Amino acid sequence: MMLPGFPEAAPLQGLIGGVLIGLAAALMLLGSGRIAGVSGILARGTGIADGSMARTSAWAFLIGLPLGALAIRHGTDWQPAAFAGWPVLVIAGLLVGFGTRLGSGCTSGHGVCGVSRFSQRSMVATATFMGAGIATVFVLNIVGA
Repeated sequence: MMLPGFPEAAPLQGLIGGVLIGLAAALMLLGSGRIAGVSGILARGTGIADGSMARTSAWAFLIGLPLGALAIRHGTDWQPAAFAGWPVLVIAGLLVGFGTRLGSGCTSGHGVCGVSRFSQRSMVATATFMGAGIATVFVLNIVGA
């Protein structure tokens, strides 16, 4: 389903993806009592931070993320977006990692799990990164026009 005037918008796919992310977070919380914040799980898996999750479980979760994406990639006609080269992606990834540590969590931890638990810190963090994203798109649309 495409929206008029927004040829790349895919609200149905976004809805399905959001439901799957929420379901995965709920299953992790109910199954292991653990919040599905990817940055915290990465920190635990690499030994950067301590936590209640076993390191083997953290690595299983982390390995499952790209394997799930590969399964979707090979099971459908979906193509990943090609909008930046490797140097830009590496720098962007490092900046995201820095911001994640600075903000005490990532978008999945704050936006999906924290907001659903009415965490004030997560609500502020989510409003901040959503506002920054909206402002960035707005500025890039003006500059690119």
